[in-house]
Amino acid sequence: MAMKEVTVECDDAGVEVRVIGDPVGKGLFATRNFKSGEVIFEERPLVSCQFLWNAAYGYLACDYCMRPLETAEENACRLAQNSQLTLPYPECCDTKKDALVECPYCDASYCSRECRDSAWNQYHDTLCLRSFMPDRSHPLVMLQEAWKQMHYPPETACIMLLARIIATVRQAADKEGATALFMQFCHRTVNEEEEIAHKLLGVEFQDQLEALRLMMEKGLGAPEVQHWLTPEGFRSLVALVGTNGQGIGTSPLSRWVRNCDALEITASEREKLDQAVDELYVQLEKEAGGFLNNEGSGLYPLQSSCNHSCDPCAMPTFPYNNFHLVMTAVKDITAGDEICVSYLDECNLNRSRHSRIAILRENYLFTCRCPKCEEQAGDPDITSEEEMDEDEEEENK
Repeated sequence: MAMKEVTVECDDAGVEVRVIGDPVGKGLFATRNFKSGEVIFEERPLVSCQFLWNAAYGYLACDYCMRPLETAEENACRLAQNSQLTLPYPECCDTKKDALVECPYCDASYCSRECRDSAWNQYHDTLCLRSFMPDRSHPLVMLQEAWKQMHYPPETACIMLLARIIATVRQAADKEGATALFMQFCHRTVNEEEEIAHKLLGVEFQDQLEALRLMMEKGLGAPEVQHWLTPEGFRSLVALVGTNGQGIGTSPLSRWVRNCDALEITASEREKLDQAVDELYVQLEKEAGGFLNNEGSGLYPLQSSCNHSCDPCAMPTFPYNNFHLVMTAVKDITAGDEICVSYLDECNLNRSRHSRIAILRENYLFTCRCPKCEEQAGDPDITSEEEMDEDEEEENK
């Protein structure tokens, strides 16, 4: 992938994409030094989408950029299931309720007119149902319901991200150019060398995938996207989203907490506030567990060039509380170093080598050979759960 195909929101990117060769393909490398905590690059996704169950459960986010549409207090009340809950320092909430708008033809909601117009011009003109009461027989409504019955929380992908890719190409003035932007992402369905197939493309999902493909074809079929609507083309599109989708999380409450941390208040006021926040999160953990954020995923050209390491030197963050990604160094990086991130969340990253490799093979079609995995190559081939069972047995002896 040439750098001209990537838009980086800084004057001097400080990074470049290099071809590494099979089986890795490409990687992102630093062209200057970065200190731990320093921003490496920023970028917006080519396309993004909130997860379907996340939206269905009332997590309100802009249908374009995923910025929260609830105030921090509304968010806390809903998650804690306590309508009487109030938050101090309401001025620390970022949500601008007076700026919220809706699509005039359906129930899609946006944080601003700019987001509504951007969505309409990129894909929503094609995907809009033109109804405030969705027709259950509409192929796109059926597509979403079918996906939800196949993929329950915790969610890692969304069928509507595929739909938005297809709609983006259909609405693009340069359809070939738009297609090429998406085809730059890795979209292989199997790793033939290691005989690995993506978990969404297993034999047990063949009938489900075919049903989804037919609904997608009925709802969005057009000559310029037909290559993605054949059985093999659809599988490659599913693989593209499954292996390249970057998780996005936004929260009005976390932003309120962050802004409260910056308040200049007395020591006694700080102590009282910290106690209130701690008590609030105890309530939220009791009622909502780990499901606190608006969640979705997006496709980021530059971020997708970052290979995985179980000991990463960079981490994607979302400090603007929308889909705007900021890649941040988590350790010092020297010019010439490869910029690697973890494809695993913190919990899975701390699991055994065997468990980590199993997850990566299933979701990303490769066997990790990063320095951490190589150092642990002599560890027993057992999962973290098996290790825990053995520890419990030892304790009970």
